[in-house]
Amino acid sequence: MVRVKFFRSHIIIVILSVLLTSCFSRYLISEKQVRRHYASKDIKPEIQIIKNDTLSLSIASVGADTLPMLLLIHGAPGSLWGYMNLMDDQDLQKHFHIVSVDRVGYGKSRLKMKKKRKYVTSIATQAKALLPVFSLNHSDQKVIVLGRSYGAPIAAKMVSMVPEKVKELIMVSPVIDPDKEKFYWFSKWGRNALVQLFLPGDFNTATAEKYSHSDELKKLLPVWQNLHVPTTVIQGGNDWIADPSNIDFAKKHIKSKRAQYIFLYNAGHMITFTHLEMIKEMLLKSQLFKEKITAVDITLDN
Repeated sequence: MVRVKFFRSHIIIVILSVLLTSCFSRYLISEKQVRRHYASKDIKPEIQIIKNDTLSLSIASVGADTLPMLLLIHGAPGSLWGYMNLMDDQDLQKHFHIVSVDRVGYGKSRLKMKKKRKYVTSIATQAKALLPVFSLNHSDQKVIVLGRSYGAPIAAKMVSMVPEKVKELIMVSPVIDPDKEKFYWFSKWGRNALVQLFLPGDFNTATAEKYSHSDELKKLLPVWQNLHVPTTVIQGGNDWIADPSNIDFAKKHIKSKRAQYIFLYNAGHMITFTHLEMIKEMLLKSQLFKEKITAVDITLDN
């Protein structure tokens, strides 16, 4: 009987692990998939590692490094390859040095902490760890920073640390309201030590972030009031991960008059894929933040 229960519990754990992996597999891309994707492409991203005594950041970039930098920050779970569609765009390649980075705890990016911790869940620590990427900007222009989902508040915190180096902040499907953190039926199982043994490391990192995210967002509240760089917030009405009301939180707390809010009624979470042309047009035209613009509120049907 004991053996049966033991066997049954292990079967349940394996099934849960498979279900959890299936839920979020779309947000992770394997090295094999990357190689296959770029096998027939003429332009391939350059892979490099920024290293020092405590930090290792994995980066993929495309476009001349003398062009204005477009820095891309992924969510959770996620990876730098989640922005392949932007990196592959030939028009963007001609106008930007596109840099996509694995956040600490994802891919090959790691950070040694004084206090040994398995996961880096601090938004401030995550943001600070990304600052060395600015050294790759060899243009005479400031950096455009785009953060998606859980990457959006990290992008905002990072921008607040070096506002003099940033031209514009774009937050897509941002998870920024500490009172609107979503949990799902499988969330608690993602914390189970046995289940975690069967899950990819990036999934476990994302779970650790999720359970500390609300508290971390509360620490971020002063940042929004002092965010003075031109800022765009883009939110979908059918987003099942980032509550659509996150855009209302942004309107309430971002005090800058150089802010723009775009609400897409029928869009889901992956706006950088479903609305690539819109994102691309925003970046290429650079019309969002001319001196005469103060505050804009745009609501679109698609």
